[in-house]
Amino acid sequence: MNTRATAVVDVGLGERSYSILVGSGLLGAPSSYRRLAHGTSAVIVTNDTVGTLYAHTLAAALEQVGVRAEIVLVADGEAFKTWETLQTIVDGLVASRADRSSTVFALGGGVVGDLAGFAAACYMRGVAYVQVPTTLLAQVDSSVGGKTGINHPSGKNLIGAFHQPSAVIADVDVLATLPRRELVAGLAEVIKYGAIADDAFLAWIETSLPALLAGDQAALVHAVTRSCQIKAAVVAADERESGPRAVLNFGHTFAHAIETGTGHGTWLHGEAVGCGMAMAADLSVRLGLIEPAHASRITAAIAAAGLPLYAPALGVPRYLELMRMDKKAIAGALRFVVLEGPGRAAIRTVDEATAAATIEAFAGERGPDAAL
Repeated sequence: MNTRATAVVDVGLGERSYSILVGSGLLGAPSSYRRLAHGTSAVIVTNDTVGTLYAHTLAAALEQVGVRAEIVLVADGEAFKTWETLQTIVDGLVASRADRSSTVFALGGGVVGDLAGFAAACYMRGVAYVQVPTTLLAQVDSSVGGKTGINHPSGKNLIGAFHQPSAVIADVDVLATLPRRELVAGLAEVIKYGAIADDAFLAWIETSLPALLAGDQAALVHAVTRSCQIKAAVVAADERESGPRAVLNFGHTFAHAIETGTGHGTWLHGEAVGCGMAMAADLSVRLGLIEPAHASRITAAIAAAGLPLYAPALGVPRYLELMRMDKKAIAGALRFVVLEGPGRAAIRTVDEATAAATIEAFAGERGPDAAL
């Protein structure tokens, strides 16, 4: 098995800069972690499913570089991205006698990464952590950029902090054990990068979807690497999402409303993003920013990946209420990431009537069962 990183993507943030390693055989290779341990102790945060498969492999690799690792298990799923689960992690850090020289390793998907990163941001006012993402969505998106946090009943990721990891170790080998629904969900974020930043990458995705869905390793490495390159460039230009970084949320205003409105965990994040991107492309047409043919192209890619195109019928007033809680909203005004052309995105304030027309088109009378 190849233990050399196929690609290294640097996230340039001055003293908070770090590297993303993408390749095969990285998770169990001691060389992946030799420069990352700040002390002799670590805590691996993971869930039962991932922990059974990979926690001891990671712990053994850390032991070979002189780091003793304790394992803290958390419940699996978006519904557990809560204060209570955060407390479980902090209790585990205290029980393991972690100090400021300890490193937290987030081994899992986006939920584990967000929770472990937030715990690392809070514990002793901030300790180092490393992202070891085990889902496609986490490898291409949530593990990069330093966003950490938990959900609130009123909205997704309303509580959290920016806390950059020391590194991201993206081993595509682990994707072989990923359930197909999770793999499909991760493709939503891959499509997003092509739509907002690189039309040539979108064209590659369109032709490579069969290989990606089949788990082709070379295709996955390229998809993860290019996605991380795009995100790294955006994050380096706007670390705390004060401006341009918000374009990474293409489709997410609709998606977060779907997730919150149906109860966190009913829809996978990537499923909601896929549907949300179709809605955002439609909104872009209604605003006169792109031609209908380009929106159809985006929608076709989403459908070809196996992602849902129609949202649950929560009612227009409920959608508008949820979207006013979106972090991009200002003084209650709705703001969306929209497309201005192939590979170009921007943030626009949108009137409620136009947003409502898109909601009606995608979340009319079909209902949540048809949507999934």
